[in-house]
Amino acid sequence: MEEGFDEFIHVPARLSIVALLAPAEWVEFRFLRETIGTSDSALSKQITALQDAGYVTVRKERSGTARRTLIRLTDQGRTAFAAHAAALERIVAAARSHT
Repeated sequence: MEEGFDEFIHVPARLSIVALLAPAEWVEFRFLRETIGTSDSALSKQITALQDAGYVTVRKERSGTARRTLIRLTDQGRTAFAAHAAALERIVAAARSHT
């Protein structure tokens, strides 16, 4: 396997989540759900898995009756995503050099 390739992150739903989180400080749960096009429960499951792995932090805020959930990559998550993206780039580059 390519160095830096992270099979845990590579799961399509998780890869979509970390790719959306990477350029941002905090991202709203609702934005992730709508952008990825998944259900609340499916997204919650993936965020919990990423949180358990130490890749994301979750913050819940309340303002009156309004509640929102914010998610961000941890330093560990950013490092893992950067390494995984670099591994994917090397795989693609190697494939291109053979065509």
